[in-house]
Amino acid sequence: MIRAAFRVLLAAFYGYAGYVHLVRPEPFLAIMPDMVPFPEAVVYWTGIAEILGAIGLLQPFNLRLRQAAGIGLALYALCVWPANINHFAMDMARTDGGGLGLAYHVPRMIAQPLLIWLALWVGEVPMKRRKPA
Repeated sequence: MIRAAFRVLLAAFYGYAGYVHLVRPEPFLAIMPDMVPFPEAVVYWTGIAEILGAIGLLQPFNLRLRQAAGIGLALYALCVWPANINHFAMDMARTDGGGLGLAYHVPRMIAQPLLIWLALWVGEVPMKRRKPA
């Protein structure tokens, strides 16, 4: 029951984020690392990936699709982490006092691995535990 509630919450989060990527790409383009080729296409396709992942998480009778969505969203969160780090560095380098500051960026950096874990957990991806040596 708790997992299902978090699944709906995470799907809503990613569905909305994907929508925003498509209709207002400017903030995402502004934090894109220079090393990323074709930034407009990357923002567009990441929005599509978020929406598809959200839809996949919400499939009530298809465990494999939920698991694939969980893995996909976890990988997505891992792959966009460099943009979040770049955004953090850009904000901290500002001398005009602008930017979102540490109160935003530190929790955001901590949240990223939690989002990765949460996508796997709500997607019901089997996570093998290692036996102690």
